[in-house]
Amino acid sequence: FGIYYSPEALLNVGEGEKPNEPAAKQPPQTAAGSCGCNKSCTCTKGTDVGFSDLYSTGKQRKNYLLPALDGDTKTMTFLQEVVDILMAYIVESFDRETKVIDFHYPNELLQLNNWELQDEPATLDDILISCRATLKYAIKTAHPRYFNQLSTGLDMVGLAADWLTSTANTNMFTYEVAPVFVLLEYVTLKKMREIIGWSDGRGDGIFSPGGAISNMYAMLLARFKMFPEVKEKGMSSVPKLVAFTSEHVRTQTDALFLQSLNQMSDFPAQFSSSPQLSYKGFVPFFVSATAGTTVYGAFDPLIAISDICKKYNVWFHVDGAWGGSLLMSRRHRWKLDGVERANSVTWNPHKMMSVPLQCSALLVREEGLMQSCNQMHACYLFQQDKHYDLSYDTGDKALQCGRHVDIFKLWLMWRAKGTIGFEAQIDKCLELSEYLYNKIKDREGYQMVFDGKPQHTNVCFWYLPPGIRYMEDKEEKKKRLHKVAPVIKARMMEYGTTMVSYQPQGDKVNFFRMVISNPAATFEDIDFLIEEIERLGHDL
Repeated sequence: FGIYYSPEALLNVGEGEKPNEPAAKQPPQTAAGSCGCNKSCTCTKGTDVGFSDLYSTGKQRKNYLLPALDGDTKTMTFLQEVVDILMAYIVESFDRETKVIDFHYPNELLQLNNWELQDEPATLDDILISCRATLKYAIKTAHPRYFNQLSTGLDMVGLAADWLTSTANTNMFTYEVAPVFVLLEYVTLKKMREIIGWSDGRGDGIFSPGGAISNMYAMLLARFKMFPEVKEKGMSSVPKLVAFTSEHVRTQTDALFLQSLNQMSDFPAQFSSSPQLSYKGFVPFFVSATAGTTVYGAFDPLIAISDICKKYNVWFHVDGAWGGSLLMSRRHRWKLDGVERANSVTWNPHKMMSVPLQCSALLVREEGLMQSCNQMHACYLFQQDKHYDLSYDTGDKALQCGRHVDIFKLWLMWRAKGTIGFEAQIDKCLELSEYLYNKIKDREGYQMVFDGKPQHTNVCFWYLPPGIRYMEDKEEKKKRLHKVAPVIKARMMEYGTTMVSYQPQGDKVNFFRMVISNPAATFEDIDFLIEEIERLGHDL
């Protein structure tokens, strides 16, 4: 095409004056019944195929899609209809005049359409209707005013890669069934390890279904590294173990000790080293520092934590699911100083890098450890006498064995943008968050949840409507403030104008947690959000 990603142009969409529209061109004249593309081709846009009596499959194999005999034309026409539906939705998603959400309560949505499954096949007309209905009520996560989750936006090259991945429809467990995808995973993981700072990109890694699974893999590796017998003999063969993580970790269980990792100087004093390193009767085996907490976007002091882990020979993991992508930015990667000392790192490109869901990587410094830890020797897949290098059969180092192809979206986007394109995208999101922070930190009716400029794109704040702004009864004020964010959020969804998340944290009542990861967002969208919160909450 001769067309490239331009970081500057892409990141300034909607912020400047649009160029003058060229004079409208007259469509070329085409022969009756042709497709309209004005050249000899085999496309089916001009083919008159009705879907009312067409099915995807059936016993007679007539009027059906591929693999039915003579099903190619019908299949191409049907898929073109689906693509037209998708393209209309994509264009609409970026239009600020459209709603982010067409909200209906669950019982209403169940009644609006027939979602039930039946014994007899539906016609392809019905299938297309179902496609349109599904997108009609879907959340437009690509919308420039959708700020609800850490994963937002829609990248066109990433989307194309996702379509290709589904078309290939293969599994990542062996080189023989996914040769290109396996090699692309090898190349990309090596590049990510280089960016972390591991010498020559050496080490290991894998793409998993999400950050929680990547963190689980890291814990399994840490346990196996300290007690390899656990694989054959189970947990009864090892002492009681304890893991440490940030008190602001995104998910919590009784199996973890929550530690203020910003106060690491007091941490070692709680250890006993005789006869074995222990903490309150448990053996420490794993410390997970967070690079970009889910709510506050905070970064743990990685260097200080790594020093202690090294001293006591405890596995040092960095959960960079949210903040790991800042490694792509020369301006912001200092926030992860010390990450190169980690034994393992979780990094989710489907968040700040806007790779289509899902795309989460676990990077491991020690090569071969994943294979030793997770290998189950399934002989029907991993025959040892194959005619190629068996190290490319990656399935035996994953608990899942079979894995979805998540790599191609990231790899193709990286080819299209280059590292500098991702850097510009990430820097722009952080610039927008700083703009929001500066705009509301001294604005009447707003109160920041914590002091100081946010480290990531998370901006946490309360909006205090005039009705409670000057209340003197602190307990009553707190009680009423707790209800403000949920009501404003509900109104946002009813109107469909924008979406932003809220939550309580510890003893803090509900507050808005604004996160920016959508490359389509602009300064004007931040201004709109502030004005919309005030409009929707003014009467509370």
